[in-house]
Amino acid sequence: MASWRDERNDKARARLARSLPAVFPAGVLAHAMARPLVPPTPRLAVESYWRHHVLRAEALSRKLAASTGAPEGWSWDPGSGRFREPPLPWRDSRFAPGPGRCCVCGGSVWRYGWHTDLWADGTPNRRAAWHAACVTALQLWVAPSSHAKALRKAQQHRCAATGKRLLRSAEVDHGEPLYRVWRTRRDTPWPELLAFWGRPNLQVVNRAAHVAKCAEEAAERAGARRLSASPPDGG
Repeated sequence: MASWRDERNDKARARLARSLPAVFPAGVLAHAMARPLVPPTPRLAVESYWRHHVLRAEALSRKLAASTGAPEGWSWDPGSGRFREPPLPWRDSRFAPGPGRCCVCGGSVWRYGWHTDLWADGTPNRRAAWHAACVTALQLWVAPSSHAKALRKAQQHRCAATGKRLLRSAEVDHGEPLYRVWRTRRDTPWPELLAFWGRPNLQVVNRAAHVAKCAEEAAERAGARRLSASPPDGG
């Protein structure tokens, strides 16, 4: 197995070296060369870098979205029961940014899905519709439990609710529940809204604490339903 991997990596390094442009992100290249299986192309190296730095990618994606802003005329309307999906106006067909721009943050996409024009040629990649970092960010927003390992590490393996050591059964949770975000924060400007699906609102908690929190939230939602169903005074 070791012999096969060494041979495979030798070929991948040679192929990567042939494909590299004169300018390439140094951190990405160092990451690629340190992988057990070296990515054989610059694009795969970039994708691997962000996949292994998911929280960094998520923070960058929100920053890129802040520099672009929401398209004129957009408002958050997730539809019935779809508030668990992050608001992404640039993915709406009415506001599609077109070739060479990211459908998550709306910014220009450069070579290899990079987010800045390191090559100073002023020409976005018109065959691309995603930043590599934004792809990883979206994966975190829609499936945060898949990235529990990175979140655990960011919390130094301590439960966000109790401060105790995280157990193996610990679960990923949104600190402020998304149904409450929809009820009380729908007028929050985009992309500030994205933080409620991202790292600022994600936490890992031990299962017992999560169950207790979910029970409180269920009682809150039931109370809100009863209030909305009650007839007005004098009715």
